[in-house]
Amino acid sequence: MVSLARTIRSIRRVGLKEWWHQMQYIGDAKSGTYKGKDQFGNRYFENLNPEEEIPGRHRWVDFAQHDYNATQVPPEWHSWISHIRKDPPQEDRVMQNLSPPWKAPYVENLTGTRGAYKPYNTTKPKVEAWQPKVASRGTS
Repeated sequence: MVSLARTIRSIRRVGLKEWWHQMQYIGDAKSGTYKGKDQFGNRYFENLNPEEEIPGRHRWVDFAQHDYNATQVPPEWHSWISHIRKDPPQEDRVMQNLSPPWKAPYVENLTGTRGAYKPYNTTKPKVEAWQPKVASRGTS
Protein backbone atom coordinates (compact mmCIF):
# COMPACT_ATOMS: atom_id res chain seq x y z
CA MET A 1 0.00 0.00 0.00
CA VAL A 2 1.37 3.37 -1.02
CA SER A 3 1.16 6.02 1.69
CA LEU A 4 -0.22 9.47 0.95
CA ALA A 5 3.05 11.16 1.92
CA ARG A 6 5.03 8.88 -0.43
CA THR A 7 2.54 9.54 -3.24
CA ILE A 8 2.78 13.33 -2.84
CA ARG A 9 6.59 13.12 -2.65
CA SER A 10 6.64 11.03 -5.83
CA ILE A 11 4.35 13.45 -7.69
CA ARG A 12 6.67 16.33 -6.75
CA ARG A 13 9.75 14.46 -7.91
CA VAL A 14 8.60 12.91 -11.18
CA GLY A 15 5.65 15.11 -12.13
CA LEU A 16 1.96 14.36 -12.46
CA LYS A 17 2.17 12.83 -15.95
CA GLU A 18 4.97 10.38 -15.05
CA TRP A 19 3.26 9.53 -11.75
CA TRP A 20 0.03 8.70 -13.58
CA HIS A 21 1.99 6.58 -16.08
CA GLN A 22 3.59 4.63 -13.22
CA MET A 23 0.28 4.04 -11.50
CA GLN A 24 -1.22 2.67 -14.75
CA TYR A 25 1.71 0.40 -15.62
CA ILE A 26 3.43 -0.73 -12.41
CA GLY A 27 0.79 0.22 -9.84
CA ASP A 28 3.26 1.98 -7.57
CA ALA A 29 4.55 5.52 -7.17
CA LYS A 30 8.33 5.34 -7.55
CA SER A 31 11.03 7.95 -7.95
CA GLY A 32 14.70 7.27 -8.48
CA THR A 33 17.74 8.00 -10.58
CA TYR A 34 17.68 7.23 -14.28
CA LYS A 35 20.32 4.58 -15.08
CA GLY A 36 19.91 4.04 -18.80
CA LYS A 37 17.90 2.94 -21.81
CA ASP A 38 18.08 -0.25 -23.87
CA GLN A 39 17.55 -1.01 -27.56
CA PHE A 40 13.79 -1.50 -27.06
CA GLY A 41 13.36 1.95 -25.47
CA ASN A 42 12.87 0.59 -21.94
CA ARG A 43 14.09 2.92 -19.19
CA TYR A 44 15.84 1.65 -16.05
CA PHE A 45 15.80 3.31 -12.62
CA GLU A 46 17.29 2.82 -9.17
CA ASN A 47 16.49 4.30 -5.75
CA LEU A 48 18.99 3.45 -3.02
CA ASN A 49 17.15 5.27 -0.22
CA PRO A 50 16.13 2.50 2.23
CA GLU A 51 13.36 4.66 3.71
CA GLU A 52 11.53 4.91 0.38
CA GLU A 53 11.94 1.52 -1.26
CA ILE A 54 11.66 -2.04 -0.03
CA PRO A 55 15.05 -3.82 -0.19
CA GLY A 56 15.26 -5.85 -3.38
CA ARG A 57 12.70 -3.65 -5.14
CA HIS A 58 14.88 -0.59 -5.53
CA ARG A 59 15.67 -1.28 -9.21
CA TRP A 60 12.92 -1.32 -11.80
CA VAL A 61 12.20 -1.03 -15.51
CA ASP A 62 9.69 1.21 -17.25
CA PHE A 63 8.70 -0.69 -20.40
CA ALA A 64 8.35 1.29 -23.62
CA GLN A 65 5.52 -0.84 -25.02
CA HIS A 66 2.08 -1.10 -23.50
CA ASP A 67 1.90 -4.85 -24.20
CA TYR A 68 5.13 -5.79 -22.42
CA ASN A 69 6.70 -9.02 -21.21
CA ALA A 70 9.91 -10.02 -19.45
CA THR A 71 11.71 -11.08 -22.65
CA GLN A 72 11.92 -7.42 -23.67
CA VAL A 73 14.65 -6.95 -21.06
CA PRO A 74 18.04 -7.72 -22.68
CA PRO A 75 20.45 -10.03 -20.79
CA GLU A 76 22.83 -7.26 -19.75
CA TRP A 77 20.02 -5.26 -18.13
CA HIS A 78 18.48 -8.40 -16.62
CA SER A 79 21.75 -9.11 -14.83
CA TRP A 80 21.70 -5.57 -13.38
CA ILE A 81 18.03 -5.71 -12.26
CA SER A 82 18.55 -9.16 -10.71
CA HIS A 83 21.62 -7.90 -8.77
CA ILE A 84 23.99 -10.21 -10.62
CA ARG A 85 25.97 -7.11 -11.66
CA LYS A 86 26.54 -4.10 -9.41
CA ASP A 87 26.80 -1.45 -12.13
CA PRO A 88 24.50 -0.83 -15.12
CA PRO A 89 25.79 -2.14 -18.48
CA GLN A 90 27.10 1.20 -19.75
CA GLU A 91 29.22 1.65 -16.57
CA ASP A 92 30.40 -1.98 -16.22
CA ARG A 93 33.69 -2.62 -18.06
CA VAL A 94 33.12 -6.37 -18.21
CA MET A 95 29.71 -5.98 -19.85
CA GLN A 96 31.07 -3.50 -22.41
CA ASN A 97 33.77 -5.93 -23.55
CA LEU A 98 31.56 -9.03 -23.31
CA SER A 99 29.62 -8.80 -26.56
CA PRO A 100 31.67 -9.29 -29.75
CA PRO A 101 30.80 -7.05 -32.72
CA TRP A 102 29.86 -10.01 -34.95
CA LYS A 103 27.18 -11.25 -32.55
CA ALA A 104 23.56 -10.74 -33.62
CA PRO A 105 21.54 -8.26 -31.54
CA TYR A 106 19.18 -9.55 -28.87
CA VAL A 107 15.63 -10.26 -30.05
CA GLU A 108 12.70 -10.67 -27.70
CA ASN A 109 10.69 -13.90 -27.61
CA LEU A 110 8.03 -13.68 -30.34
CA THR A 111 5.96 -16.69 -29.27
CA GLY A 112 2.27 -15.98 -29.66
CA THR A 113 2.80 -13.19 -32.19
CA ARG A 114 2.84 -13.09 -35.98
CA GLY A 115 6.64 -13.13 -35.91
CA ALA A 116 6.84 -16.49 -34.13
CA TYR A 117 8.75 -19.36 -35.71
CA LYS A 118 6.44 -21.87 -37.39
CA PRO A 119 8.08 -25.15 -38.41
CA TYR A 120 6.82 -27.22 -41.29
CA ASN A 121 7.45 -30.81 -42.31
CA THR A 122 8.80 -31.75 -45.74
CA THR A 123 8.94 -35.52 -45.28
CA LYS A 124 6.26 -37.92 -46.47
CA PRO A 125 4.22 -39.33 -43.59
CA LYS A 126 4.70 -43.04 -42.79
CA VAL A 127 1.00 -43.63 -42.38
CA GLU A 128 -1.52 -42.04 -44.69
CA ALA A 129 -5.15 -41.52 -43.80
CA TRP A 130 -7.69 -43.68 -45.60
CA GLN A 131 -9.59 -41.85 -48.31
CA PRO A 132 -12.79 -43.62 -49.36
CA LYS A 133 -13.41 -44.00 -53.07
CA VAL A 134 -16.96 -43.23 -54.08
CA ALA A 135 -18.25 -45.18 -57.05
CA SER A 136 -21.16 -43.79 -59.01
CA ARG A 137 -24.34 -45.86 -58.86
CA GLY A 138 -25.84 -47.09 -62.02
CA THR A 139 -29.39 -46.02 -62.85
CA SER A 140 -31.89 -48.70 -63.82
